[in-house]
Order: sequence, then C-alpha cells, then structure tokens
Amino acid sequence: MTGQIIFAVLTLITFGAAAYQFNKIRQNILLGSDETISGDTSKRFKNMFLVAFGQQKMFKRFVPAIFHLFIYVAFLMTQIELIEILIDGFTGSHRFFAVSLGGFYNFLINFIEILSALAFVATFVFLARRNMLKLPRFHKSEMTGWPTLDGNLILIGELLLLIGIFSMNGADMTLQAAGETPYQLNLLISSNLGPALFGSLDVHTLHIIEKFGWWLHIIVVFGFINYLPKSKHLHIFFAFPNTYYARLDSRGRMENMESIMNEVKSMMDPEAAFDESADMEELPVFGSNDVTNLSWRNILESYTCTECGRCTSVCPANLTGKKLSPRKVMMDIRDRAEEVGEKIRSGNPEFISPEHQGEGVSLSKDNFDDGKSLFDYISKEEIHACTTCNACVEACPVLINPMESILKLRRYELLTESAGPAEWLPMFNAIENNGAVWAMSESRDQWAQDINTEKE
Repeated sequence: MTGQIIFAVLTLITFGAAAYQFNKIRQNILLGSDETISGDTSKRFKNMFLVAFGQQKMFKRFVPAIFHLFIYVAFLMTQIELIEILIDGFTGSHRFFAVSLGGFYNFLINFIEILSALAFVATFVFLARRNMLKLPRFHKSEMTGWPTLDGNLILIGELLLLIGIFSMNGADMTLQAAGETPYQLNLLISSNLGPALFGSLDVHTLHIIEKFGWWLHIIVVFGFINYLPKSKHLHIFFAFPNTYYARLDSRGRMENMESIMNEVKSMMDPEAAFDESADMEELPVFGSNDVTNLSWRNILESYTCTECGRCTSVCPANLTGKKLSPRKVMMDIRDRAEEVGEKIRSGNPEFISPEHQGEGVSLSKDNFDDGKSLFDYISKEEIHACTTCNACVEACPVLINPMESILKLRRYELLTESAGPAEWLPMFNAIENNGAVWAMSESRDQWAQDINTEKE
C-alpha cells in the first residue's frame, strides 16, 4: 500500500508540474498577434496525418529516417505498456492485462521488445552521429552549449528507458522459469536474455531487479514529461498542431499587406486610389520586430522546431558562408518568446512602456516594453542574406516556414524603420520610378509600345 501511495503522489506531482509548464508555453505562443486560419480542413488533417504522424518528409533522407522511425514507433508502442504500468502503480498489481489478454498480450509485448531493441541500436547510431561523426549541421554556432547537451540527454534518457524495460522483462522471464508468476509469456528477447543475465540469482534478488526496472522505466517517463517543455523534443507533441495549421497555399507565395497593396495600386493606377478614411489616421506597423507582432502561428513554429538543421544545411546563404541560419532564427524566436513571457508573468511595472504608465495599469503584452526586440537576437546581416528561395521551407520535416518570419523582420526594417542595406536603395528607387528593379532610361513596357508602333 505504501508503494501505491508513493506512486500516486509522484504521478500527481509529475502531471501537475507538467501542466504548469505547458500552460506557460501556451501563454508564450499567444503573445503573438491574431491570425485567421482558413482553408480546407480535410487538407489540414491530411497534412497532420502524413507529415506529423506518418513522418512523410523525414524520408527525403532515407537512412536517418529509418533509424528515426525505429525510435518513433517504439515510442508510440511503449505508450501501451505505459498504460499498464500506470494501472499497476495505482492498483498494486503486476502485468494487469497479462492473464485477461492471453496470447494477444504475448504478441504485443514481443512487438514492443523488438521495436525497443531496434530503438536501442538507433539510439547508439544517433549518439555516434552527433558526437563521433560530427555532422556539420549538428555543430553550427547556434548548437553550442545547451542544444548539443539537450540532444545527448534525450538519447541517454532513451537508453535508460530501454534498460528499465529489459531489466523488468528479463527478471520476469527468469521468475517465470522458476514458477513464480501467475502468467506464461514467451518473449523472443527477454526469455533468452533474462535467464542469461539473471539465471544464477535467487528469487528475492530477481524481484528487486524487476522492481528496479519497473521504477526506472516510470521515473524516466515522468522525468521526460517534465523535461519536454525545456527541450527541442517538444516537437513530439507540437508537430501535430503545427502541421495542421501550416499554410496550404503554394510555398512560393508571399503574404502581402493590404495597406501596401492599396498604396501600390494608387501609384500604378490613380483611379484605383483608396479612400484614406478615418481608420487610416494611425499608420499600421509594417512587418514585425518582436514576438508580440509576429503571429501566434510563427511562435508555434519556433516551439515545434526539431533543431535538426535540415533547413540550414540546404540554405544557399549559409552554404556560401553568410551568417544566416534558418534554424537559428527559429531558436531565437523561441528564446525571445520565453524571455518576454517570463517578464510579463512577473508583473514587474518597469516593463510597462512609458506611454502606458499610470496608476492601476497592469503589465500585459499590449503595453510590454523591455527596451529589446528580436533584432537583439537576430542581426540584420542575417535577414539581409535570405534569398527567399524556399529551400528551408521545403526541407523542414514538420512544415515550419522560417522564411515567413525572416520576411516579416525584413519588412519591419525596410518599411517601418526606413532602413536597409545601402546597396538595395537603387533597386527600390528603380521600382518606384520605372516599375522594374533595373534603372532604365526608358519605360519598362517600351518594347511593347515599339512593337505596336511597327504594326501600325
């Protein structure tokens, strides 16, 4: 009974702490501005099923995709065993479903063991790739420190989880051979591994090993649940909403601002000039300079980032030595969202913008100002380097669009700050004067006018 009480208290603490952390992440995501999600719902569910659940885009790199699949499927299937472990923990039973499910239970545990063995191999492969082969995309400047440690910690946790599973199953099979269990299982791995490792031990010691494996498994799981909010492995959950809310239109289509479109129409065709009504008295903010004027979907993407570096490894700017790394941009947005969220939750009035200062005013995202912005994380040199080629968007295995956030930052610099690289100014002047990026002495459509003249 004592063990059940300890387990129940530990479970409540685990899920309570996790709920608190996930709620903070939700608040951070909602720091972003509103964005209307429209489009075919069936296509959104199709994206979620194929890309998030089916890992479709992972298979553009087949070999790592296979090893990732071993870990992914093992993770999904072990949740079934986890349900039984939770029931055992609350009821004080052991292998609650073993007798009632009979042969199907034997098949299920065998399947989980085979997947676990494959995941064991894949875990060592991924540790070797990160630390021995030193793949370049895992050793960029943004991956120093915590990101590298994070990747290794989760793989070590996976090994501990598997050690717990095989310790529990191996001891169980040895106890079964000694006639100490009410069920009969025939496990392809543990029925051989257990007696080989533990066959010489007495029954009391075997029960201790079985309990050790059981507790190691559940403690690693509980630790993982509370570790996720601090880890890139949050994508395990967030890949599903992110793929659902991902843009459905062509990846090459850029989002236009209505106010800019109307201004351009008025320049190109005076008859199409828009009415500058009262609602235009306050100039809109063009683009984004902080997480509060990115959309909530952009921040969701930053939390979904797997830090795999596939976007950066195909970025032509990065490949030619430029500072731009799409992965770093997403990581910086996430870090800034974390910083802003924590400051707002602190309620400290020193973060209220000067124009909103006053008695009774409480801190919120609408009046927040700590004197910093995303440009303190992401340099303008980085956003200038983007060629808008969409390579990063195409490469992402969970449909993140780093280019959209980069363009919003660049739009803010150009249109709100009226700044930008000096070498870009001739291009802007040419567009304004000639309707083309080249500085021409003739009208852009002069060639067409010449053809019409010749026909006449």
